Parts: sequence; structure tokens; C-alpha cells
Amino acid sequence: MNFASDNTSGVAPQILAALGRANAGHVPSYGADPLTEAVEAEIRTIFEAPEARVFLVATGTAANALSCAILTDPWAAIFCHRNAHIEEDECGAPEFFTGGSKLVLVDGEHAKMAPEALRRAIAHTGRGGVHNVQRGMVSITNATEAGAVYTPDEVAQLSEIARDFHLPVHMDGARFANALVACDASPAEMTWRAGVDVLSFGGTKNGCMGVEAVVIFDPARAAEFELRRKRAGHLFSKHRFLAAQMASYLEGGLWLNLARHANAMAARLAEGLAATPGATLVHPPQANAVFTAFPRAAHIRAQAGGAQYYLWPFDQSLAGPPEEPLVARLVCSWATTEAEIDAFLALVRG
Repeated sequence: MNFASDNTSGVAPQILAALGRANAGHVPSYGADPLTEAVEAEIRTIFEAPEARVFLVATGTAANALSCAILTDPWAAIFCHRNAHIEEDECGAPEFFTGGSKLVLVDGEHAKMAPEALRRAIAHTGRGGVHNVQRGMVSITNATEAGAVYTPDEVAQLSEIARDFHLPVHMDGARFANALVACDASPAEMTWRAGVDVLSFGGTKNGCMGVEAVVIFDPARAAEFELRRKRAGHLFSKHRFLAAQMASYLEGGLWLNLARHANAMAARLAEGLAATPGATLVHPPQANAVFTAFPRAAHIRAQAGGAQYYLWPFDQSLAGPPEEPLVARLVCSWATTEAEIDAFLALVRG
């Protein structure tokens, strides 16, 4: 019963097998291998973006931070939600790789930027001329850190605001597949057709060992990314092992099937919790994460029974009144089973 993170799950067997196949023989290094070329072409096809450039990296932090670095200047702002992953969980990497860009935090429910809050934040920035940080770019996390999802229309609304101020848009899609299947949208509808310039297309959280694709829809920006990736130490020499993961991930729609399963398990968990006396849902469970509050006594019982998950925020304590509700984050993955969910619900219910 591990709901700590979708990062805690193993590698999908199809992807693990693909790594074994890629291990045979000798191929050119640093992305000059045929498998990398095929993966880049497949991503362009999936996104209906024949001119897009595609680059593979091993971590989501690298994908996000390097994407930000090609979209904004060191003296400019990155507008994101105050609970965005680039704000809370990347140890200042966006600021470091951009050379000093400032994250300007925008409010909104369920870790989604409210359109008018974004407009106010952009309009307020840079009014003092050289004395202020300048307007730089917008970054959207989809799915959000609260388990909610931006629809293509909502992405387009934020992108339109960015365009009003001539700003580019980045999407942190570490859980892009989960957001996509939740909306029943196409990759193109969720990204460039909605105004996204650069996408961090996640694989690691959805069954890969460690690979993310940066999809740059404007090829004019690609040369800079290529240089920044190398300079940052994120160009793999044995690049075929990144490509092998991504090729298997995409083959036959595996990436979508894995995300559908994770989302379905989260929905089953949310439905069970909603029907549990004393439990409430804190955010809408639209992707593969469930945020729920239930009594401290039930948390103690669940964790004693082997359930692994995080209290959210972390500073909540299991010491205290047994009936006091504590909030938990429960994340499902491609490997989560119905039996795990049912066992967890039984523990919570006592």
C-alpha cells in the first residue's frame, strides 16, 4: 500500500524489456543513434507538430529548468502558481539555470493559476522600469501539485493573457499523460494549439526509469536548448537508453494506458474515501493524486497497517487528539492495484 508518490513505483515491464534490447551492440553516442531519431519523429507525429524539436533528458527538474532558461532572461520573471513544482520542489534550479530569473507566485484554487490573478501579477511587474524585475514567461503545471487538471480551454485562457503581454508559455507536464487522459484531449489541443511554446513531457512518474522529453514547438529556440543541455551536464553519452525508454513508452499508446490506470485507481480511492465517515476530499481528484482529510486515529491505524503516504503539509503530527482531521496526499501509479486501495480503505474505516 504505497501511495507516497508515483516515483516510488517500479518500471513498467515493457519499458524495462526495451532497455534490455537497447543494450545489445554498439551505436553512436550523445543522441546520434537511430532510436533517438525515431523517438523524436514519433513525438512530432503524436503532437501533430512536424517542425517541433525534441530533446531527451533524465529528470523533470532538468526539463523544466532548461526550458525556462531558453524562454526568459536573468532579469525577468517566471509567473507560476505558488504551489508549482518549480517553486516548491526544485531547489532553485529554474533560478540557477536561467541565471537569476525571479519566480513570481500567482494564486488560485487547487494549485491552478486564476486567470485574473495571473493578469494582475503580470501587469504589476516591471512598472518601475530598470529598478524592477521585468516580465518574462508563464509556466503552467499540468496536472497540478494538488491533483487538479487544466483543460485545454483553461490553458488557452492563460496563454492568451501571456500573449497580451508578449510572453512565452511553458508547461510542466511531469504528469502530462494523466492530465491528458483526464480531459480526453489530444496532445496538440493541450499544448501548442492552446498557446504552449515549450512542454516538459514527463515519463518518469508514469512508468519509465528516468526520461523526460522537452518538446519545443518553435524550432528557432532549439539551438540554445541544445547548448544549454550540454553545458548543464544533461546530455547523456549513452543516449540510447533514454530513447529506448521513450520509444517503448509511446509504442501502442502505452503512456496513455498507464496514465488511465493510475487515474482510475485514484478515482476508486477517492470514491471510497468520499463514502467513508469522517473523511473529506480537499481537492478535486482529477488525475492520479488524492488529497483527503480524515481523523488522526485513522492515520495511525493506516500507517501501523503498512500504508505509506505523506501528511500534507509535512509538519502535521500523529501526536494529538485522535479525532482531529489531518490532510494526506495519496498518489496512485501505473502499478497501483485495486487490492491495495481496498486494503487501505479498510484500515481507514477500522
